[in-house]
Amino acid sequence: MSSKKLRLVANLIRGAQVDVALNQLRFANKKAVEPIAKLLKSAIASAKNDFELDEHNLMVKEIRIDEGGMLKRWTPKAHGSATPIRKRLSHINITLGELKASGITAAKKKEVEAPISLEEMVKEGEKAAKSNVKGKAEKPASAKATAGKEGAGKKGFVNKMFQRKSGNG
Repeated sequence: MSSKKLRLVANLIRGAQVDVALNQLRFANKKAVEPIAKLLKSAIASAKNDFELDEHNLMVKEIRIDEGGMLKRWTPKAHGSATPIRKRLSHINITLGELKASGITAAKKKEVEAPISLEEMVKEGEKAAKSNVKGKAEKPASAKATAGKEGAGKKGFVNKMFQRKSGNG
């Protein structure tokens, strides 16, 4: 979408509290509302999850619409001529601020599980294989389920459809 169209909507919410901004976007009759509202909701969710901020204490500190690339297309016109169509793209940057400072400046650290080494995975796989050899050999559940169904053979649907062309048959 062109940056001109987006800037019309961005000017509505610049400097507003988040709740008020979402209400403004809900009642604005422009197509540019959808991507800006989606971005604003994403920014609110990031602030809540990453920084543990209160949703009601947030405001739109800055919203900037920059021009992006341009897709160039052509449309035919009279007497064999053509007219250019420029499909403009844009970049939307949004910064949220706090109404009352909470003192939180860094994102919370996410807990990451310790990586599993390849050797441990191989050992677990060997243990599982040994336990299957000792026990009864059973068919997988998927084989039991498909054995009774009509039309479920060894050949797949695509092979059945094209067997006359491939000569398998």
